[in-house]
Amino acid sequence: MMDQQHRARHWRSSDFRSEAGGRLWLSMLVGAMEEVSRAEIRSLPCDPSGLIGLRAQLARPASPYPYGASRFSLRN
Repeated sequence: MMDQQHRARHWRSSDFRSEAGGRLWLSMLVGAMEEVSRAEIRSLPCDPSGLIGLRAQLARPASPYPYGASRFSLRN
């Protein structure tokens, strides 16, 4: 998992749009979910400030536009 985190930090967000980048992103997501599903990790206390930030982010409405896209068009 640590190797994947190290590689991901050195990639630009545009690199994840390729097929290989998408597979890396999915692999990292699965690895992170497997890691946090372990009992010894789940039993650790969460940082309250992190939970506050997460709740605030989840309370915002979801954007109807994909990341990096805009509602403006060159056809206007």
